[in-house]
Amino acid sequence: MQGFVFPGIDRPATGMKSVDREYPAHRSVSGGRQSKCVMSPSNAGMVVETIERRNKHWFVRTKVASDLIIQVGDSSFHLHKLPMVMRSGHLNRLVFQRSDAERETSRKIHIDNLPGGTKVFELVVKFCYGWKTDLTAANIAPLYCAAHFLEMSDDFEQGNLISKTEAFLSFLIFSSWKDTFRILKSCESISSWANEFKITKRSAEAIAWKACTNVKAFGSSENDNAQCFNVLPNNAENFKFEDEADIWWFEDVSSLRIDHFIEVIQALKCKGMRADLVGSCIAHWTAKWLERITSGLERMTPKHMTHQLLRVTAECLIKVLPTEENSVTCNFILHLLKLGFMTKINSELLSMLERRIAFMLDQCHAPDLLVKNYGGKDSVHDVGLIVRVVVSYVSIVLSSPTPKMFAVGRLIDGYLTLVAKDENLTVNSFQSLVEALPKDARYCDDNLYRAIDMYLKAHPSLTEEERMSLCGSLEYHRLSQEAREHVMKNDRLPLKITTRFILLEQVNMTRSMTAIGSNYRRMKTQAIVRVNKGLGKGWMNSKKEINLMTKEVETMRVQLNDLQMCKLKLQNQLKRCII
Repeated sequence: MQGFVFPGIDRPATGMKSVDREYPAHRSVSGGRQSKCVMSPSNAGMVVETIERRNKHWFVRTKVASDLIIQVGDSSFHLHKLPMVMRSGHLNRLVFQRSDAERETSRKIHIDNLPGGTKVFELVVKFCYGWKTDLTAANIAPLYCAAHFLEMSDDFEQGNLISKTEAFLSFLIFSSWKDTFRILKSCESISSWANEFKITKRSAEAIAWKACTNVKAFGSSENDNAQCFNVLPNNAENFKFEDEADIWWFEDVSSLRIDHFIEVIQALKCKGMRADLVGSCIAHWTAKWLERITSGLERMTPKHMTHQLLRVTAECLIKVLPTEENSVTCNFILHLLKLGFMTKINSELLSMLERRIAFMLDQCHAPDLLVKNYGGKDSVHDVGLIVRVVVSYVSIVLSSPTPKMFAVGRLIDGYLTLVAKDENLTVNSFQSLVEALPKDARYCDDNLYRAIDMYLKAHPSLTEEERMSLCGSLEYHRLSQEAREHVMKNDRLPLKITTRFILLEQVNMTRSMTAIGSNYRRMKTQAIVRVNKGLGKGWMNSKKEINLMTKEVETMRVQLNDLQMCKLKLQNQLKRCII
């Protein structure tokens, strides 16, 4: 038997035979063949007849009896010292640094926490014994980490496992789009090792570089606008973009686990990807992720970890959001805010999101504020979420009022009309949003009245007290004449509100008629003066004017009498209602 091999002894190197090279462009990672490499060491050390497996035991059949047992997890490998220690510094120490008594009493050594476990160690054994080993995108990362763990460097043998796996790993990362995603998928079970040996970072940078090779994804012109769309967690197909060439990579990136996805996003930012595309990619990933959760595709996660996973994921997404203006939509941030409340994320992150949405409100449209609830008895949309955002907005602008507040007033009134028909929306929630904005945030209350009327129509079972409380924000002088007339004829409103508007309308008409009477007396005086000055020249014309004004005054007196009678009747009706 040959002597043991120690570091420093050179061996001739052998190359790798690579087959099925692929350079896919703009294709999905699912399906298709994987790139493959057939690898074998330069010197096997001994001839192996066969490698057998019996349950959880592996046996290497040679002409020499086994003198080493390596325990990996709950599986054992009956091997030989020579081919194993001549290529691995870690195994060399485990075998030769034991005491003489230990070596005499037991041939077994234990390897704990080996990256890839038993399946990967089987590949290591085949490599050490000179058997051809197939390297693929699915096993290259665990095998590369195991090679580092076992210290299988070229110091022991030229063309050792580290250098060969490094060569094939680099080849896959830089040549194959879909295999790069397969590599990241295989890293999920060996995250700490993949991060330590930079596999995750290298793969993320490769994905970012390939995504940025599209010329349209670089820079931004003066006319570039953020892609605006609604993130609906239960309907990810709603994503629409003007130019599909910009986002061909979104679907593949959305399959990544959150930690790998964050690595890709950070790499995209470093490569100079447009902020609006980065924001849209984050929104797309979030929608796909929430869709998988709600559809039950991720039920393998233990229940006690589900909440923690949601919270950590939400915090990671919020922290990685691009800060540039218009890089993410208001609707998407609202969904993140709701997710944050549900998972009880850091309060500072919640406040940051609220303020960011508040600064975007004057540029939003009412549908942008729609965020669904998912409880059976809850309202269809989360109105309480919008109340919090509006309160945050008011606290920001209250110290320095701005004309943009009127735009926010129109926005909230429009949102109220969208949610008013929801039968499960409580009057308290509706009224809280009505009162969240100060009264001077609206030019007039016509849109607010329309929303309140729609709510009353959709909720006929409200008590008189609830209707009075809801309509208390309506003020006569803040409505147009058309809206006032509608109020006076609206039987859905409380009788007190209708009566008050009719009385105020009468007072307004009385004041108008009094003003007309004053004008009449002034015109009459002016006519007499003209008559005196004209010495009879304009007598006929002035007389006609006086007669005409006299008739108008008589008509107004009759109308005033009628209004006075109507006023008395309404007052009597009101007294009876109060009694």
